Amino acid sequence: MVVQTIREWSGIQQFPAATQTKVLELLEKLHHENVTTLTILVMGKGGVGKSSTVNSLIRERVVNVSAFQACYGFTRTRTRAGFTLNIIDTPALIEGGYVNDRALDIIKRFFLNKTIDILLYVDRLDGYRVDNLDRQIIKAITDSFGKAIWRRSLIVLTHAQLSPPDGINYDDFFSRRSDAILKVVHLGAHIKRQELQDLEIPVVLVENSGRCRTNESDEKVSFLYFFVIKPFQRAIKNDIRKESKPLWEQRDMGLSNCQFWYGFPQELGSF
Repeated sequence: MVVQTIREWSGIQQFPAATQTKVLELLEKLHHENVTTLTILVMGKGGVGKSSTVNSLIRERVVNVSAFQACYGFTRTRTRAGFTLNIIDTPALIEGGYVNDRALDIIKRFFLNKTIDILLYVDRLDGYRVDNLDRQIIKAITDSFGKAIWRRSLIVLTHAQLSPPDGINYDDFFSRRSDAILKVVHLGAHIKRQELQDLEIPVVLVENSGRCRTNESDEKVSFLYFFVIKPFQRAIKNDIRKESKPLWEQRDMGLSNCQFWYGFPQELGSF
């Protein structure tokens, strides 16, 4: 993994004023809760918008990723008011039509002595099918990090500002696409039916281009508040309960019965 130099989170100033206020209030609350870091792992196939989503999160312009970074992934670390945000943008999980086991091994080794607070699994809303390869990706992630990684996950569907095919309204199109991806996650992660109620994975829409609709405060609709603010609020309440070792390391030591931090709020759901 390519680790970038720690930088001040100056991109906050590029958010709309209303969002800046919410983020800064949240960082102040994090400080009082003695929570100083949050680590987000971004995974998915190539070309789905992982890097653009990372740039939207920290509000920086998209940068050109070198072939070295594309192969190994990279970490962006930003600090603000004593809080450190780590976002790990990973290599594509598919290479030559197969799961990229080398990339997964690099990611797993990178996190051996670190904690994943949030997993963002990124795909495109305008994808029209899921297949066995998607299931293999989910299985590979689960084999590497354990089934419980999905308890702290969020499904991110990019390219959300689209026009559905004729005869299908937007809500129905989104519902079908999200249901199809959730189904393949449940199958690939071997999540049993009786486990579904306690493992409700939120699905959110993201549009990283300038086409995204905004509200009266110039905030991206259904993105900035729910995707940035709400997960951080949940992190405040739960981050203190982190284990000293990641679950996949505990599992290798025979300690897989330890609890795993849950991550995201159930109320996010699909919107």
